[in-house]
Amino acid sequence: MIRSAAAPLRLGTLGMAAILLLGGCSGSRDDPNTEPAVNASRSPSTSESPDTAESATPSEAPPRNAAAYKPATTEGPAENVPLPVMPDVAKEQSKEGLETFGEHWFDLVNYGYETGETSPVRAISAPGCERCESFYADVNEGYVNDDWIQGGHLRVISSGTQFIQTPEGRFQLILSIRQDASFNRGPNGKIYHEAAADEESSAFIMEATYVSDHWVVNLVENM
Repeated sequence: MIRSAAAPLRLGTLGMAAILLLGGCSGSRDDPNTEPAVNASRSPSTSESPDTAESATPSEAPPRNAAAYKPATTEGPAENVPLPVMPDVAKEQSKEGLETFGEHWFDLVNYGYETGETSPVRAISAPGCERCESFYADVNEGYVNDDWIQGGHLRVISSGTQFIQTPEGRFQLILSIRQDASFNRGPNGKIYHEAAADEESSAFIMEATYVSDHWVVNLVENM
């Protein structure tokens, strides 16, 4: 029975000009008085082909003697994907802590696309986060039976925050993100859905609350 699979979470496109207009909300990692700007340090080329998605490697390298990581291909899902480890600074209630935590959250989203596992994102996301729920549904749909997701890797180009608490007790983080091409695949070469790589970065806002000794995501939205 042919099924229509959901695509990995796609981000709305918003260019550099829109990010610069957000200066009242955020600052760059290097200078708290400047806006987050797209840089080339983590940005893929806009001319990337679908094969680029296959070559993306998780941020955490596997330990020595561990089975080798293999990205998803046209033949099957990724194998031996290492779970990203949260950096210690991401546990701090600080500007740098929030910025690092935001990047780690997206690392876990990428891990979910490669493995079908959503529990790591659920563990640091609050109920009622609509974008989180969309991510869970996308992954669950993408890994029905023997299906898998290839690509869809989200790359954080830059992030910044003024680290000012909102009336709801949340802190806001602005991120510039670009997403690789993605494919929902099934056995025998079946493609249920495909999406091209983003040609431009997208601006996202994340709101998170610091609870006891860790951050929890309350909201993730396109801007």
